[in-house]
Amino acid sequence: MKSSVEVGQCATLACLLEVTVPKPGNVHRGADFEDLTFADFAAAAVAIGPAMVAAADGRSLGDCVLEAVQATRRWCATNVNLGIVLLLTPIAASARSATSIESVHAGVRDALKRLTPDDAAQVYEAIRLANPGGLGKVDEADVSTAAPVDLLHAMRLAADRDLVARQYANGFAELFDVITPELRRNVTVCSGLADAVIRTQLAVMRQFPDSLIARKCGLAAAEEVAVAAGQVLEAATAGEEAFQETLADFDFWLRSDGHRRNPGTTADLLAAALLVLLLTDEIPQPIRL
Repeated sequence: MKSSVEVGQCATLACLLEVTVPKPGNVHRGADFEDLTFADFAAAAVAIGPAMVAAADGRSLGDCVLEAVQATRRWCATNVNLGIVLLLTPIAASARSATSIESVHAGVRDALKRLTPDDAAQVYEAIRLANPGGLGKVDEADVSTAAPVDLLHAMRLAADRDLVARQYANGFAELFDVITPELRRNVTVCSGLADAVIRTQLAVMRQFPDSLIARKCGLAAAEEVAVAAGQVLEAATAGEEAFQETLADFDFWLRSDGHRRNPGTTADLLAAALLVLLLTDEIPQPIRL
């Protein structure tokens, strides 16, 4: 069983690993955006650690989400990690007693059942503070209005347009039934963790069109990216050189529209999957990218 401090360390490490891997279209140690940099993600990874420790110690989910976002905004001028925080906090809350991926998932579902109106109010405050781009306006449970009593109801309303909200709505089904197993499999067969994360990113984008891209560019654009991600994976059958060349072309194309085709939601889900594997000791140590 991991201590609360170890849970916080794993959460920080998951964020750092996710942003360090040179994934196509995302910020990484070799590619910044104009308004969002590798340093921002590194600072945010450290900033959220204490909130993840608090979640592991049993503090309420809403309180920990809000604390993590507040800590991030002290160091970063823009939204860096709202999606990551929303995904990691329930996982951290269930981590100390977890012994397997299945037990982490069960703990997350239990954490969601314990949500209160206070949690909803704090999560809404955190969302407003983070001020993520592309949310728009909706008729019911809009983040600019008072928080609903039932946070899960609000997440269900947003589930068809936001993959992070969908995890709350369906008990983190995609994360634990599809994404984490895919990353776990790739960790065992790929040459290093970076390759495993990249191939998982492509597989996730192919199956679940990125909702950040959909918000910024429209669903058709997200579906176009999903098709292109699948084509990169298919290029792997022609050999490693063909795969790397196709991957580089895909990365260039994603970045060629002012970073509007940034698969940011996919990156958030990968950070969450990395945390699950770190907590359950499924990533070989010492870690090698």
